[in-house]
Amino acid sequence: MTVIRQDDLIQTVEQALQYISYFHPKDFIHALSKAYDKEESSAAKDAMAQILINSRMSAFGHRPVCQDTGIVTVFVKVGMKVQFDSDLTVQEMIDEGVRRAYANPDNPLRMSIVADPAGKRKNTKDNTPAVVHIDMVHGDKVDITVAAKGGGSENKAKFAMLNPSDSLVDWVLKTVPQMGAGWCPPGMLGIGIGGTAEKAMILAKESLMDPVNIHEVDPNSESTVDKLRLELYKKVNQLGIGAQGLGGLTTVLDVKIKDFPTHAASLPVAMIPNCAATRHLHFQLDGSGPAELPVPDLNDWPEISWSAGETARKVNLDSLTPQDIKDWKPGETLLLTGTLLTGRDAAHKRLASMIEKGESLPEGVSFKGKFIYYVGPVDAVRDEVVGPAGPTTSTRMDKFTDMMLDKTGLLGMIGKAERGDATIESIKRHESVYLMAVGGAAYLVSKAIKKARVVAFEDLGMEAIYEFVVQDMPVTVAVDSQGISVHKTGPAVWRAKLQ
Repeated sequence: MTVIRQDDLIQTVEQALQYISYFHPKDFIHALSKAYDKEESSAAKDAMAQILINSRMSAFGHRPVCQDTGIVTVFVKVGMKVQFDSDLTVQEMIDEGVRRAYANPDNPLRMSIVADPAGKRKNTKDNTPAVVHIDMVHGDKVDITVAAKGGGSENKAKFAMLNPSDSLVDWVLKTVPQMGAGWCPPGMLGIGIGGTAEKAMILAKESLMDPVNIHEVDPNSESTVDKLRLELYKKVNQLGIGAQGLGGLTTVLDVKIKDFPTHAASLPVAMIPNCAATRHLHFQLDGSGPAELPVPDLNDWPEISWSAGETARKVNLDSLTPQDIKDWKPGETLLLTGTLLTGRDAAHKRLASMIEKGESLPEGVSFKGKFIYYVGPVDAVRDEVVGPAGPTTSTRMDKFTDMMLDKTGLLGMIGKAERGDATIESIKRHESVYLMAVGGAAYLVSKAIKKARVVAFEDLGMEAIYEFVVQDMPVTVAVDSQGISVHKTGPAVWRAKLQ
């Protein structure tokens, strides 16, 4: 009988969550580096360069690769010959590890979990509870896989109950373009097939814990899963979606599949993407103490240089006029310097309520002639002005965009991924613009922020409204004042080339 001590499990979960916040898995970095080397789309190559540079910076600086440090998911496989020396349940031990990891003063992680999800959505302030899956297995050890999943990619999870005669491949190829770019490609697709509805979703999530190894699959394999992986890998990349949805050769680095027997009348299929901030780690407890986590060789991270290029347009946000932005072209790189305000879901909801009631906006909050950056940053440490502060998915703010442009004098927006058709039409009607920062490059982006202070809604934590003073913050014109979207034009061009 193996005895697993309470503190050993708690301590290892804590260390693992810190570890994955700043160390990408080696196989992911290797696959992304190869995709970068072969990429022919300049926009996609530029985005991948920023992601790789950000990853290297995070690995050396021990700061999160993404400001969304995720909801914690843990797969626990407990050997039948294991006994826990603890007065806490497994869920409680894991939650304590999460609590300690996210409050670490040297590398605080963003608290993103809200309770009462259909009601007040109040932040739990410690990122608990984790989502824990426990299986009893043969053996005398405890196998644990810890993951931290960002909301942008988790929100793109899809499920369908297909007929047994339906084509799974056709469903995937129809569904992936509908997911948009909010999941920050290039990443992985996790697919679960069979079981029941909830089993398929768990299979899909668990498949994302496997290594990136599509290049090792035998093209002559007779395995149904192997054949599906290879076919989907090829055909999804032929969609031309590309890095950050800008169009290019690589949309997915791998396709992972797990299956399970199912009812003769059913074909449950789940698909969950993993983003460019993929974070997971496997370890084992055998009763001898906390698990020893592997020390990565930082030489595995490629040294890639990036610059905005000589054609990048320098923009002074503090003297910008509506007339100025009419000259900006889709796909153009801008370097922003000056003052901007932030705001995301909760702040927009509160602003909309105030405007609807005819109330004045909070003191110090004026969007007239300003840009809003959709972001929820990580807390700063040491000499930082702000912690990692990459963009959040902009489509969640689509429902508020027309109101913001119409009622506040807002000049433009900065976020990640595409905008909906109605929002693009509103941008065109108001002669506004939408700019895109690279998702998955949060630590890199934060270095362009020279001053930061909360100006409103401090009670919302990371969703408060900040005032940022930025210097040469790199962005791309994603929707120009005429309503032309690079998330429509870019993939269309590359889809035609690839097919």
